[in-house]
Amino acid sequence: MDMSSREIRVPLSEVVAVLQDLNEFVVSLDRLGSRQASGTADEHSVGRFIADWDVARRLARARRVISVALDAQLSEEHNAAIDALCDQGHFYGTDGAISPSNDRSS
Repeated sequence: MDMSSREIRVPLSEVVAVLQDLNEFVVSLDRLGSRQASGTADEHSVGRFIADWDVARRLARARRVISVALDAQLSEEHNAAIDALCDQGHFYGTDGAISPSNDRSS
């Protein structure tokens, strides 16, 4: 299934809200990483950030915004294929997914 040319519409207000959250997370995590590298943040700083800034709920909301748009605009077959691709992701706490050598961010 070729999805490279498909376009999905998402309300601008939803995109902006997700982008704001993602920007806060990326900048904050970068700053936390720099602080840890310089020794001014302890090993609990990232965990406190995730809890205090409600990161899990906000990321789940971002995922829901995208999922709702996909569900509304694609066929069940396409959505099933996307779900299958997402299930192939690397998840923290599963074999082989906790090692920094498996980092896919670059």
